[in-house]
Amino acid sequence: MSKRRTYLQMEGIDFSILEHSFPARMAAYNLKARKVAIVFGNTIHLYGATTKEFLENTAWVKHELCHIRQYKQYGFWGFIARYLFESLRSGYYNNRFEVEARAAEHL
Repeated sequence: MSKRRTYLQMEGIDFSILEHSFPARMAAYNLKARKVAIVFGNTIHLYGATTKEFLENTAWVKHELCHIRQYKQYGFWGFIARYLFESLRSGYYNNRFEVEARAAEHL
């Protein structure tokens, strides 16, 4: 399967979507999920979903755009460090960055 990258702008955010991403594949394996999106910087990495499927799911898009805003707020390494610390301290589901992103799904 070849990787496909799409460049978009939404809610004032420039970002790209990369399908068939290895980091997303690893996340899917660890989360035992069929479809996963994971953000690094301003790129949304997808596994098990197409760009079209992703964009049709408004809540999912809002969730991942929230993570892009978090990267912008803290910087790439600043966000990674905070996210990992939160995950170790509170677990994935209770990680404050995930809580904020889930709340963004309903805005």
